[in-house]
Amino acid sequence: MKGGSSCGLRVRQLSVLIFAVVSATIIIWRCDKSALLISFLPPQSRVLQLPPGSQNLAHYGGADSSTSVIEGLDFKPVSEGRNNSNEKLDMIAPKSSVNEGPLVRRESNISLTTDEGKQACNFAKGKWVTDDSWPLYSGFGCKQWLSGMWACRLTQRIDFVYEKLRWLPKDCAMESFTRSKFLTRMQNKTLAFVGDSLGRQQFQSLMCMITGGEERPDVVDVGRDYGLVKARGAVRPDGWAYLFPSTNTTVLYYWSASLCDLEPLDAANPATDYAMHLDRPPAFLSRFLHKFDALVLNTGHHWNRGKLRANRWVIHVGGVPNTNRKIAEIAGAKNFTIYSIVNWVNSQLPKHPGLKAFYRSISPRHFFNGDWDTGGTCDNTTPLSGGKEVLEDESSDPLAAGAVKGTRVKLLDVTALSQLRDEGHISRYSIKAAPGMQDCLHWCLPGVPDAWNEILFAQL
Repeated sequence: MKGGSSCGLRVRQLSVLIFAVVSATIIIWRCDKSALLISFLPPQSRVLQLPPGSQNLAHYGGADSSTSVIEGLDFKPVSEGRNNSNEKLDMIAPKSSVNEGPLVRRESNISLTTDEGKQACNFAKGKWVTDDSWPLYSGFGCKQWLSGMWACRLTQRIDFVYEKLRWLPKDCAMESFTRSKFLTRMQNKTLAFVGDSLGRQQFQSLMCMITGGEERPDVVDVGRDYGLVKARGAVRPDGWAYLFPSTNTTVLYYWSASLCDLEPLDAANPATDYAMHLDRPPAFLSRFLHKFDALVLNTGHHWNRGKLRANRWVIHVGGVPNTNRKIAEIAGAKNFTIYSIVNWVNSQLPKHPGLKAFYRSISPRHFFNGDWDTGGTCDNTTPLSGGKEVLEDESSDPLAAGAVKGTRVKLLDVTALSQLRDEGHISRYSIKAAPGMQDCLHWCLPGVPDAWNEILFAQL
């Protein structure tokens, strides 16, 4: 009897103990289940890990209901490693600093850059500051790469304070450009600029920055490898390509003012019209895209009736002359082409996973009291007389921003920061000092395009 009572007591004690353990386990599980569940989510689903009390969201960006701000929190991405290229949710810190302050969430990659372990940066938002270490090259010395008409040091201009101005992003530190860092980063790689004369300015600016404006007999002209040779009777070739042998780095420029394919309607006739295929990329891009590791596209200032008539360009879509009234308008044709080229490049990126593609926003003009052919001027020589800071989060070029939205093509946003620099144009200055029209479109070099290249470098 005593043995049976003792056994029953032990069973009851064991039951109570088991019940206590199970209850404690349930309580602990209920407290920690959120963290447990989060740990099983795939990386693209785990964008942010919210600390307690972080559920209060405030709308950001006015009428844009797809954009929100999470105020006053110090966030860190939960998942580490590279972002999924197909993921459309990107992040920037618009106000305070990279590590603290509000975090913007939006469904696009406009003006954003993400690297492993780094938060995104809106390089287009910031201010111009004086930097005595600038410029990075001399307008006198960079004669091997720089066109004389853009080297304002060779003209009658006597004020050069503008050369000391450098762009400083507001929310993040932008890596300083150096020749060695650029060549190391682009070792065994090719960077291509394809666009109009402003693209050519950016190309020449970068060549001067890489060489420090010094003569470089070791740099090899490889234009022939890309078909960039001067045709008989032509003023210049359709572009230039240079190889830096020490790192096997190639930098090239191809002239394509419209960013679409131009095809002679009668190849045997020197005075033939050209089919301007708005829905086809330039043949040069189709042929050589596989050789590029970085690509910068731009267009904009050739889209007017005068240019089309002078070049004998006839708008085609679908391989035939255009009949769409909206596309027949210059603005419609330009918009159609920009979206077309961006979408084409985006469709090619899966075939070239190492390629980084950028569409550069439009470079602003500063003609006052007229246009380029009606006496317009840009005589101001006082830097930043209209302000020095860009505070807006959105691009000042909505067409470019809209074209890259939802694609893997990045926006190289230079419009607003360049708008502040009306003193930086060629203006009335020229080598011959001949009176005539002012150039309030192109920039003095060294000058504003150097900042475009520093922003580009930070994203390579």
